[in-house]
Parts: sequence; C-alpha cells; structure tokens
Amino acid sequence: MKPRVFSGIRATGRLHLGNYLGAVAGMRDLQNQYDCIFSVVDLHTITTPYVPETLQQNIKEVVLDYLGAGLDPEKCHLMIQSSVREHVELAYLLATIYPVSRLEDLPTYKDKKLQHTEYINMGLLYYPVLMAADILLYKAEKVPVGDDQEPHLEVTREIARKFNTMFGETFPEPQRFKTGAPYVPSLLGEGKMSKSVAGSFINLTDSLEIIKSKIAKAPTDSGKADKFPETGPVVNLLQFVELFQGHDRAQQYRQQYKNEGLRYGEIKNELAAAIFAALEPIQKKRSEYESQPELVLEILRTGQKYAAKIAAETLREVKTKMGL
Repeated sequence: MKPRVFSGIRATGRLHLGNYLGAVAGMRDLQNQYDCIFSVVDLHTITTPYVPETLQQNIKEVVLDYLGAGLDPEKCHLMIQSSVREHVELAYLLATIYPVSRLEDLPTYKDKKLQHTEYINMGLLYYPVLMAADILLYKAEKVPVGDDQEPHLEVTREIARKFNTMFGETFPEPQRFKTGAPYVPSLLGEGKMSKSVAGSFINLTDSLEIIKSKIAKAPTDSGKADKFPETGPVVNLLQFVELFQGHDRAQQYRQQYKNEGLRYGEIKNELAAAIFAALEPIQKKRSEYESQPELVLEILRTGQKYAAKIAAETLREVKTKMGL
C-alpha cells in the first residue's frame, strides 16, 4: 500500500493563485507517488458567512479548478467532504478527548472572530477538530497545506498522539508537505492572497485583460532608491516576478531599482503576460471538463465510494477501541 495523503479546500468560490501555488500544485505533485484523496471541504465552508443558494455552484467551481490544475482522476480520488458522513462522526469522537482551551488559543480562530464579529459560532471553534477528523479518517501521512494551516496540523498530531495513548496505536502523525510557494502575497501590497479580501487575488480562470487590470492596481513606489526595501508593495510585486518569470529577472529588477530605476507599467504588463501563460493550459483543461458534466459527476461518485470504504473501516476501529 502506498502511504496516503489527504487535503481539501473550502468551497468559497473559484481558486486563486494562492490556492494553486500554496496547495494544489503540491497535491498534483503528490498524486504520482502516494494514495491521494482530495476533497472540497464544504462542511468547513459553512463555519463563516456564506450563501446557501450558491454553495453547490461554488463546490462545482473548485472541482473544475482541481481538474484543470492537473489533479488526475486516474491518479487520485476527488470527493466532497459532506458526502462521507464519517467525517462528522469521527470529529465528535475526537472532540471528546481534546481541550477547548487549546482550540481557543489558535491564531486562526482569533483572526476569524475579528473578521466575522457577528458570526462567531461553535463550528468555527470546532474547525481544527473536524480538520483532524478529515485527515485521520484516512490515516493520511502527508498533508499539502500552506504555512497558515500548520497550527491546525499540529492539533491533528496532538489528537492522534492522545488517541493512541488512550486507546492504543491507531493513527499516524501527519506531516505537512511543503509546496514551492507556501505563501503567496496579496496584490494589495501587504498580507497574503485571500478570497475574503477583495482585490488581493487572481483567480485561475481570469483572462489576460482581467489579470492586467488587477496587477495594474497593485501599489508601488517611486521606483528608485539607493537601497531596495526589505518589505512593502514592491517586494510583494517582485515576489510575483520571481514566481512567474524567474529569480534572475527579479534580481535584474532589484539592481535596476538601485541604479536607473524601475518603470512599473512595463514590469506589470510583462508579469501579467507571464501569469496568463501559466494559467492558460489550466483554463483549457478546465473548459474540457466543464463541457462534460456527467464525467465530472462520475469522477466524484467514484472518489466518494473509495473514500467511504476507508472511512467506514476507520470509524469501526475507533468506535471499538473507545468501547462503543
């Protein structure tokens, strides 16, 4: 048996560059050597404000983005989290052995409380336990997620250790698989790219004109100084250059900044073209799947059956060991 991998992305709309470089690219790399289950985690989606009428469409968009980005149903298994009921049942069982105080101290929970002051709910506090159940249900050994999810992954390891101590060896302690770009900056000049921050992201489905328009709005400075800044909007912009045009081009711009100065209009146009060139093959493959809705449904049905079989076996083992 190949070691298993689990990862998922919330259904809050189409995926952006941060999702792709920080998670999906790593997922794609892993599918060639591991037994991979990749999910749209719709149960996590409803822990923050959402529109029920558009949830199914958002799930569909993520699935199409997965397929377009190279997640191959011949090499991995795609499924919707809520279609395997054992996720919720295992989460409850694991919650009975984990302290509330630890969950309250997590930085993501604190950030979300500040971001959604009118939507602080039990599901939000419970999020890391459900994430632990997502991973442990399949006894996954690797999880491709961004830097911001490392605290949650540590919760998963803590829960695995505590369960193993209390009830006997059952779960592996999953490790994070680091992608090439675990942190993708916001187009706004500070922070990371996020679907919840308007103007900060580029979707995988954006056209060249839309990408140009978004990058054109990215903040800059005068373009010339004796020393290249250590932080700020220009540093962020050149991070994108490095990601899509290479280290040498980014270094060239850093030297120009200290010598003759930078002309941001030209830099932004070249960068937009480079980003679109990287996204165009993804968009073409995505369109092919979008034109075959029955094929996409069959891919999800197959993934659900595969995941459900493993999930049922794990839950039976857990309940037996817990005396249920």
